[in-house]
Amino acid sequence: MNGVEILRDNLPTGPLTQNMVAPKNIDLAAESTPISYTICPAYFNEGANTIAVEIHQSGGTSSDISFRLELKGNPATSGTPVLTREPYLQVGNETGITIRWRTNIPSNSRVEVGTAFGVYTIIADSLCHTTEHVVRVSGLSPDTKYYYRIGSTTTMLQGTTNNFFTTLPAANTKRKIKIAAFGDVGRNSVTYQTQSYAQYLSFLSANSIDAADALLILGDNAYQNGTDDEFRTNFFDIFSSILKNHKLYPVPGNHDYANDAAIQIHHNTPYYSIFSLPRNAECGGVPSGTPAYYSYDVGNIHFLALDSWGIEGGVTRMSDTLGPQAVWVKADLAANTKKWTIAYWHHAPFTLGGHNGDAETELVNIRTKFLRILERYGVDMIICGHSHDYERSKLINGYYGNEAAYSDAAYAMDTSNGKYISDKTCVYTTEAGVPNHGTVYVVAGSFGASGGINAGIDGYPHNAMPYSVNDGGLFYFEVEDNRLDARFIRRDGSTFDRFTIMKDVNTNNIFNIASGDSLTMTSSWLGNYNWNTSDITRSITLTPPIGTTNYSVTDNFGCITDHFTVNAIVCDTNTWIGNMNAAWENASNWSCGIVPRESTAVIISAGTHDPEINSNIIVKSLTVQPGAKLIITAGFKLDVRSE
Repeated sequence: MNGVEILRDNLPTGPLTQNMVAPKNIDLAAESTPISYTICPAYFNEGANTIAVEIHQSGGTSSDISFRLELKGNPATSGTPVLTREPYLQVGNETGITIRWRTNIPSNSRVEVGTAFGVYTIIADSLCHTTEHVVRVSGLSPDTKYYYRIGSTTTMLQGTTNNFFTTLPAANTKRKIKIAAFGDVGRNSVTYQTQSYAQYLSFLSANSIDAADALLILGDNAYQNGTDDEFRTNFFDIFSSILKNHKLYPVPGNHDYANDAAIQIHHNTPYYSIFSLPRNAECGGVPSGTPAYYSYDVGNIHFLALDSWGIEGGVTRMSDTLGPQAVWVKADLAANTKKWTIAYWHHAPFTLGGHNGDAETELVNIRTKFLRILERYGVDMIICGHSHDYERSKLINGYYGNEAAYSDAAYAMDTSNGKYISDKTCVYTTEAGVPNHGTVYVVAGSFGASGGINAGIDGYPHNAMPYSVNDGGLFYFEVEDNRLDARFIRRDGSTFDRFTIMKDVNTNNIFNIASGDSLTMTSSWLGNYNWNTSDITRSITLTPPIGTTNYSVTDNFGCITDHFTVNAIVCDTNTWIGNMNAAWENASNWSCGIVPRESTAVIISAGTHDPEINSNIIVKSLTVQPGAKLIITAGFKLDVRSE
């Protein structure tokens, strides 16, 4: 409009060229389905205006192209706006958040934010008059709780103590991250929705949690056909109290696509106009360029939010390994460096709930063609809905067949149930960055919907999903550093299932220290501790005796053990012991030295004492711990031995 780009659809971000193709093909009924946009009047000049449009084919062999445009002006509306959809939080990251709401008549938009209730020091405005208010607030501090109020430049519409959000923690945080996942929330069959929601609120209160750090919505968010009115009555009106303080990261289900083949292709459905989604890596990950699927980071967790029902380019689904979504998934996971990786989408690959994973074509395609990509990149947990029950696997890898093909011997990386409540239910352990280390599969599609079960070859549950129940509830998990704890909370408030995964534990450590020095040793996990020294704290500090001493620490159930071998080295009378600093330039102090594990670098530099001139600078023995870095400069001659 007048030389300023105001919108684009079905095109990638960034500069456009005349040879750039549209990512998806618009075909059949979608070709004549209008798409509506609201354009801010601020883009218009009084008098003459120039509208410029360009249209791109999806490929060089397309046989046709068409375009129609209708522009309607809405007269200004007088009166005070009234909220018809309360605020909800989108695209939350470390330094910003998007707040959306709806009003009955158009107005401009204002969000006021502050770290104390009633004191708002940050103001974000949008001067466009609209009923669909979308305001981005930026310049915030990570991991900080903010209160906010919303309205217009003349009238505030809402701002209670329940209007708050906490920005995401910094990437290197090790604090506990709290995540809730609701599956198939968009109806209240046999009061599942009412009861599950009440139990979630009760759980937050009982555990002094004001809000989870992220709320995952697993698809089928509004029954039956994902209409705007169904979203109003079955989603926004129900969950308004938490949507105004929980950062929301949804994925679509088949009901959000109205189970309509044409909508699967063109994606012209209310879901995509209702939610603002981080398609351009605003929250981490690799840009997807589409709201259908995206990734984001919360602390040390990388999330993949995928679309298991939409069709890209008129041809491919998520399960097509050479399609746009799968290609993006590979690129995103290849770039991921987070300790934890969790993927979620709607259609469950392993299930005998209301849907049969052996019988439905797309479920079969996902498990036979798509899962091996995620396992190859070390995805730790996969969460789905679709079946209206709860089902959970062990830590498994390489299983892509039907129910009859499953056996623990072939596919379970650990035959424990992972509940971690006794020596018979040990924690699952994996290594970060290692491919095919095992994945836990979860079906949690019964927050609001009830359903039957399928018999399968051996009856319910599915052989690969032994921890299952046909009941309503929610899935909740916490990640703190290298520990993940998950549970399924039933609609009566009881915990049906729980499991724990730990990464990079059961370590073997070797320390070389100077005799007489103290050493602090720390277990590799969070939990409980039993040292062979009778200590019960996570870390112990002691002065080992001369020679080699072995220490160990075990959890209460004997499931995890760290080993420490300490060599206390005796040096001769000319030994210099201490931090590596200028003092070591005194050659008389040196005949051996110890470089501790905590060192990031040790620099041996001749400086003014060139060994060719001053030959008394001699390092006879230098022990460097694993993890330390040794930098040698200025012509030192070392006899290097690895022992």
